[in-house]
Amino acid sequence: MNASTASAPPPTPVALQQDARVIALVGTGHLISHYSQLLLAPLFPWLKTAFDVSYAELGFLMTVFFTVSCIVQALSGFVVDRYGPRPVLFGGLVLLALAAFGFAASQSFWMLAAFSIVAGTGNGVFHPVDYTLLNRKVSSARLGHSYSVHGITGSLGWALAPAMLVPLTVAYSWRVALMAAGVLICAVLALLVWHRAALHLPTAPARQAQEGQASESTYGFLAIPAVWMCFAFFFFYAAALSVVQTFAPTAAGHLHTVTPEVVAMCLTVYMLAAAAGMVAGGFMVADPARCERVVGMGFGAAAVVALIVGFADLSGSVVLVMFAAMGFATGTAGPSRDMLVKRSTPANATGRVYGVVYAGLDIGQAVMPLFFGTLMDHGQYRLVWLGLAFVQGVLIVSAFNVRRVRRTAAPVAAAV
Repeated sequence: MNASTASAPPPTPVALQQDARVIALVGTGHLISHYSQLLLAPLFPWLKTAFDVSYAELGFLMTVFFTVSCIVQALSGFVVDRYGPRPVLFGGLVLLALAAFGFAASQSFWMLAAFSIVAGTGNGVFHPVDYTLLNRKVSSARLGHSYSVHGITGSLGWALAPAMLVPLTVAYSWRVALMAAGVLICAVLALLVWHRAALHLPTAPARQAQEGQASESTYGFLAIPAVWMCFAFFFFYAAALSVVQTFAPTAAGHLHTVTPEVVAMCLTVYMLAAAAGMVAGGFMVADPARCERVVGMGFGAAAVVALIVGFADLSGSVVLVMFAAMGFATGTAGPSRDMLVKRSTPANATGRVYGVVYAGLDIGQAVMPLFFGTLMDHGQYRLVWLGLAFVQGVLIVSAFNVRRVRRTAAPVAAAV
């Protein structure tokens, strides 16, 4: 079986309204997933004071969150393939709401850690759920754009978190901000439950007529080298992302004497620009054969910007422009990044493959805050940006390695 034919969307034309409804609902859930990943990070300055902890200890909370999310993500793919994505999606949102209210009520650092476990469990279901719904319910002609919208809503979720939580914290308190986050998550859950019919998917996809394919092992996809190269790619992608989300704005503030107000805007500007870049990226991925080149160009430009921020002398307004430029460049690579995975996914294994591959995303986000948090505690702000540029460079090599491994494996798959 050729992996490039995997996870095929509906072969017959689907009405635009039907596709748009599915894409919008999946995207709304994805927005909340990304929003929930940043429930704590924008509040680090206040949490550091409230609980008398270091940045490395706060980074540990992110490690707990993403370690749990990684485990759940790999396992939930199997659950999605067996029971369908809708109940798994609803369960994830319930856990995220519970975690938000739990963070708000926390009286100690270890309570924050405990609810980080709850939040990580809820977050772990989204990629297997989302890509199963998109790949199996959205028509081929609109699939690239569905990836674009999916990425855009994720970036908007990341942008919304600091934009909402920081002002509420300044005006009231960090506890009020986190309670408001819980209310927002509950509202989105209610919306998706209301439109639950559009998210229905049969739990048992049609099997191939050939006996050999019908008896394919549940774990057979683990023997595909391209799947593991995608896993490695997402590990380094997460490494770059975690630096931007957690420490890059603060590090830039120290390097360039940027005011706290500008530092607070950096992540929102980055994510909004990334969303704009994903719109352009949705058109760039119209030809799937170009996806590796698009990824290479996007992260190459982002690495150059990171080096400029780390080693040039910039004003506050220019720092914001640099974050916007880096976000846009990274955003253009988003839809092509998802196409890398789709082209390596066997039929009827969408949830499992996306669960394992995106586990690399969680592992990267679990490991990197510890390393870069230590750099921050030692005042090595320039090394934070140098490390970011290095990881972005590794991403370019990783993307082309996925294509190389997939092409090498194609003749073997054809022979089988």
